[in-house]
Amino acid sequence: MITPEQQALVDAVRGLLDRRADSAAVRAADGFDEPLWRTLAEQIGVAALPVPEEYGGAGAGLVEAALVLEEVGRSLAPVPLLPSLVAAATTDDPDLLARIAAGEVAAVVLDPAEPVLYGAEATILLALTDAGVVLVEDAQVAPAPALDPTLRLATVAFDPASARRIVGDRTRARKAALVGVSALAAGCARRGLDMTVAYAKERQQFGRPIGSFQALKHRMADLLVLVETTRSAARAAAAGEIEPAVAAAYAKRAVGRVAAETIQLHGGIAITWEHDAHLVFKRAHALGQLLGPAHGLRAAAFADRPAQSSRRYTER
Repeated sequence: MITPEQQALVDAVRGLLDRRADSAAVRAADGFDEPLWRTLAEQIGVAALPVPEEYGGAGAGLVEAALVLEEVGRSLAPVPLLPSLVAAATTDDPDLLARIAAGEVAAVVLDPAEPVLYGAEATILLALTDAGVVLVEDAQVAPAPALDPTLRLATVAFDPASARRIVGDRTRARKAALVGVSALAAGCARRGLDMTVAYAKERQQFGRPIGSFQALKHRMADLLVLVETTRSAARAAAAGEIEPAVAAAYAKRAVGRVAAETIQLHGGIAITWEHDAHLVFKRAHALGQLLGPAHGLRAAAFADRPAQSSRRYTER
């Protein structure tokens, strides 16, 4: 359950994205819709959600951020909300938090070997190093190719010795990133299911909608279970009720399966450029790689409990 205030936030974001992030707008943005991002930041204050009020933020938490990210994932909106929210969770620097709350694009180098979401567009670039959290002011940043056309990636190279150490928290950064990926996956999975159900009601075969066939009903019911469980897991992780790595591992596998079924149940039309099914499929695979594959996250989550996890899988 979410509160009336949280529902009002979801409704406001969904209404804006329905108007400004339709299929044509998402495709035309080429991975970054800057006007849409400014509107989300300035009119709704999505970037300010996790920032304390004394620094110009809304003083909300990860739960509200996750609810907004679900809507961003559902619409496939090409905006840098995830990296900006991760940056806000990473630093305690008042000046940086105020800039993030105002809508400056922020990005975080979580792993120097991995591409950085919106690294080339960021005016605030943070990095997690062995020495702690640093503000990177001199880096070599280059756009990197991305399978998903609704996201932008960049390679970032810098000398840690030249970066400025700031007050921050690596654990918070990792948690926010995992929760964010889970929420985006939940939204993307919902988009795939909604598209599939709508198509099954319209597509006729043997004189009746294909959605009336029992076999397809069962498949879509299974997808609904995956979608609802993914959403519940993402929200539970945001609220601190389950481990974020566990939620992210489940979400990655679930959205991958939903995307695959979206392609299959749409048939041949799904593999055409004009249809949005391939956008869902590509977003699902991009989310499957962010922060590492599902099996790696699951292994890390149970690393401190080897006996318990081994017994569970042995019993299966």
